Amino acid sequence: MAGGGGNAIRGSRVGAGPMGEAERGEAAPRQAVTYFCSHEHRSVVTFSVEANVPESWDCPKCGLPASLDSDNPPPAPKIEPYKTHLAYVKERRSETEAADILDEAIQLLRSRRKSGDIIF
Repeated sequence: MAGGGGNAIRGSRVGAGPMGEAERGEAAPRQAVTYFCSHEHRSVVTFSVEANVPESWDCPKCGLPASLDSDNPPPAPKIEPYKTHLAYVKERRSETEAADILDEAIQLLRSRRKSGDIIF
């Protein structure tokens, strides 16, 4: 029943129209801070003047840490390779300890087999 002459608001919706500082109010004072990463990327981040500026920031281009010092950017973090369960065990046990534990386990299994205990 929306005819040609109703009271519909035409060409307008919530959020439509020019939005300037007159409608939003004054913008907060800001400061631009430049961060530098080891790949020589330069990232400018805008903070409020009242904000505490962090010493480091992740570079948006490569993901490495970046700092405020252009002459000495932080080094890339050392990435540890994936370790298997066996690698962790070898860090905790020597070869002789491992052999002793294996011998104990085999002797226990053999003794249970002889006595008729069933092991699953």
